[in-house]
Amino acid sequence: MSLQTLPNLKLPLVTSPIKNVLKTLKPSWLVLILACSALALKPVDRADTVIFDAYGRIANPYIFNWMVPGATRSHGMHQSVWEPLFILNYETDEIEPWLGLSFTSNDQLDVWTLKIRDGVKWADGEAYDADDIVFTIDLLLNDETLSLGEAANMQQWIDNVEKIDPLTVQFNLKAPNPRFQLDYFSVRVWGNVVILPQHVWQDKDPFTFDNFDLSRGWPLGTGPYRLVQATETEFLYDRREDWWGLETGFQDLPQPKRLIWVVTGVEENRSLLAANSELDAVGGITLGAFEAISAMNPNMVAWKAKMPYVWLDPCPRQISLNHTIPPWDQSDMRHAISLIIDRRQIVEIAYEGTSFPSKSIFVAYQGMKPYIDAIPHLWIPETSDVDEGKRLVEARGWRLGSGKNKFYQKKMSDGSTRTLSINLQTSAAGIELRRVADVVVEQLRAAGINASNRAIEEATWNDNKAFGNFEGVVDWDACGSVNEPWLTMNRYTNQFYRPIGERAPGNNNFVRWQGSKADRYSQLVTQIGVLPLGDSGIETLFTEAMQLFLEDQVVIPLNQAIMLIPFDTTYWTGWPTETNNYIHPPMWWMSAHRVIHNLKKTGR
Repeated sequence: MSLQTLPNLKLPLVTSPIKNVLKTLKPSWLVLILACSALALKPVDRADTVIFDAYGRIANPYIFNWMVPGATRSHGMHQSVWEPLFILNYETDEIEPWLGLSFTSNDQLDVWTLKIRDGVKWADGEAYDADDIVFTIDLLLNDETLSLGEAANMQQWIDNVEKIDPLTVQFNLKAPNPRFQLDYFSVRVWGNVVILPQHVWQDKDPFTFDNFDLSRGWPLGTGPYRLVQATETEFLYDRREDWWGLETGFQDLPQPKRLIWVVTGVEENRSLLAANSELDAVGGITLGAFEAISAMNPNMVAWKAKMPYVWLDPCPRQISLNHTIPPWDQSDMRHAISLIIDRRQIVEIAYEGTSFPSKSIFVAYQGMKPYIDAIPHLWIPETSDVDEGKRLVEARGWRLGSGKNKFYQKKMSDGSTRTLSINLQTSAAGIELRRVADVVVEQLRAAGINASNRAIEEATWNDNKAFGNFEGVVDWDACGSVNEPWLTMNRYTNQFYRPIGERAPGNNNFVRWQGSKADRYSQLVTQIGVLPLGDSGIETLFTEAMQLFLEDQVVIPLNQAIMLIPFDTTYWTGWPTETNNYIHPPMWWMSAHRVIHNLKKTGR
């Protein structure tokens, strides 16, 4: 039984202009880049190379300090160089050991003991051991700014960490935590804490060190690949024949000799590359684009063999409004936005029928079903109630304009007239979020709210959220829980509240929710956090907390995140699919190590 379930979906007939685009386009400049850049390196046959999609422009391709905001890590580093301690397998519900062997707690769940594999080595031959782990955790515990990645999480739970022997580390927690291993060291979603080589980092400033010097082997990892080239458009990794896993008998070397992550940009570029078998693993793509690619390249496969082809991602989509900016600092105005939105229409238009509306902020996995089912009175309606939404707006003194001005207006205390407007920011890299925003904007404008949306570079988008430089965003930042509710709920607790202009730690509670309900909610979440998984006392606490969350309309849930992730089997087989479900399919996650080790050459 896997973590996720996907209901049967009734899908519309879809056509796409991309089909016509692909028929007329010639191989793009992206293909030429692959050929030109490889001239400076040892040539590797295409049949020995795997090319991955790294869509989205890189702000600075030479920063490999994973802890600082804006750093690059999912363009190959944490898929092939930085290895995890453990990997949560969504298809088996098991936590699989990788660099770690075991991670066990005492009966009180407040002391956790980690044992790591013997014989693990960094790429420079130095031993990977308990000293590296203690060094990394201490570095995060000592970050008074809470701005380094995972620093807030480590400081929330860990009192201190100590080396027991070269292969054993003890974590002494501030309070019981039954999910400590799962949440922070098992690639629960996307990635987790990356252990640093102490001998490289011990004299470096963690806030400024870029960790990039190929002549010195930096960035250093333990994985079977090393970075050999980084540019704004691609990242190349070559296989290491001296990988520790081969020497210790952990695993054979993976078959690919070279891995390339290409920054593909817009969907048309990655579609063309995939159609020409110049992209083996494609990032999220629309249904119409996938159909067009498949018509030109019959070797393309997806998670599902038939419609809707998709995999259910654990990060539902939502709208987050800035609680400090009037009138969105009023919970009833946030609730009005939620009522006006027709989520079925979002699914039909933005997702071409392949998604489904969210009932809550949580992913609709099987493990989350008992919690979602416990709050049916709090479920989000699939369709809109525009009249009720407008009633809430008008109760705040807003009145629809007359004549050509069809938007709500309000006389302000200084005598001026203000038009009710909102701007929604999205990540420029994700066509999916932009399409969602387009639909929402039209719905809000039809109801009298002068809505607009703006796609910005992802690094800027993340910084704007962190520092509060936004009115609203279409985002995925309730992401976290996959089999119990605490982690997602914890993201909105008051410990993460920061004034505008200060970075919200880990982009948690970047909406700046505060007040008496937020305080009570935070107390309830704290109580849930120390209870054993499945404890009978969780449901009552959970229900009360989610009631408070909805009353203040902290965020506005939209729909479940459906990812269509195509793979090309022209050169490589062994990709994860619903029928070959040895692991889940997102290749931008740290769990991609499992996939890369499973790939087999076709011999073409």
